[in-house]
Amino acid sequence: MISAADILNARILLVDDTEANVLLLTRMLQNAGYRSVASTMNPHEVCGLHTKNRYDLILLDLQMPGMDGFQVMEGLKQIEADGYLSVLVITAQPGHKLRALQSGAKDFISKPFDLAEVLTRIHNMLEVRLLHWELRLNNELLEQRVRERTADLQESYHETIFAMIRATEHRDVDTGDHVRRISEYCAVLSEKLGCAREFRDKIIFASPMHDIGKIGIPDHILLKPGRLTPDEWEIMKGHTVQGARILGGGKSPYLRMGAEIALSHHERWDGGGYPSGLKGEDIPPSARIMNICDVYDALRSKRPYKPAFDHATAADIITRGDDRIRPEHFDPAILAAFKLNHGPFRDIFDAYMPSASRDFGTGSPVAGETGSPCPQEVKEAPSTPP
Repeated sequence: MISAADILNARILLVDDTEANVLLLTRMLQNAGYRSVASTMNPHEVCGLHTKNRYDLILLDLQMPGMDGFQVMEGLKQIEADGYLSVLVITAQPGHKLRALQSGAKDFISKPFDLAEVLTRIHNMLEVRLLHWELRLNNELLEQRVRERTADLQESYHETIFAMIRATEHRDVDTGDHVRRISEYCAVLSEKLGCAREFRDKIIFASPMHDIGKIGIPDHILLKPGRLTPDEWEIMKGHTVQGARILGGGKSPYLRMGAEIALSHHERWDGGGYPSGLKGEDIPPSARIMNICDVYDALRSKRPYKPAFDHATAADIITRGDDRIRPEHFDPAILAAFKLNHGPFRDIFDAYMPSASRDFGTGSPVAGETGSPCPQEVKEAPSTPP
């Protein structure tokens, strides 16, 4: 609420090339109780003074030599970012009044001055100006609260995600580093594909939930050190559907993307994946990106049925293929992006390297022998960037 004291403490600048007018207006304002009244007779100084002091009101004479009041107002418009030009023009020319208002002035006073009129117009303009500032500050405060609330909601989403991920980590000591790597791989690849910022932000937190469905897989299958039987393999493949059920149905954009990744990250571009045999662009973009990242990490990680491959070998298998993994498993656009940008994958893996993968080997992996991510389970990427 604007008080009388607020108005009397407002900062005022008088601009007139006639000294008598400056002295008269200064005396009128001071006698009325205004405490912060400055003046200048040089119109070229006005913009600099306003930039420094941010006056609440400028009383501006229109007719001045060298630079008239209209030119001064054009300069002031460049300073007032909020577009509110708190200028009260002083003119003896009736024809200048309309032009002044069209140029951005908020009001005018005529020469010769009428004391009561001058003080009333100044009071009214200052009240409006201070109310404008108060509204602006309130809006900024409201926007800040909205940002804080949004950040709180995002943090709660993230906490939920991390809690679910921790629930799977206790069953497999390698899961923690794996999901960190996956998150960063997806961030790199989605950026190189030119995905929207919103998409990239979501996949960073959604991708670590890709294997959340394994929480429902029995330990004797999930942690089996040897080859899975056909029946066990069918149960293992069910982690995709179970993951989608766990994450599905929520309003969180992270969980929604997490559900589509969980369900479809083992689908292949050529239609040879599971659980639904989706083909091409029927596979969600997030799952296509996730797929190639998951394949890379599986190749780099040691398994009971294979050694851990070094970066060059893993990248070569993905881009050229071997007896289990073929380039046509992946969306061509995502595969192309990987070919050009797989260097960061090496750096990410080295930063979060599992202890079991410190000895590198060569050769072709045998798929389907464990519940951990492996080449046979994996499918790959999108032909058009999401």
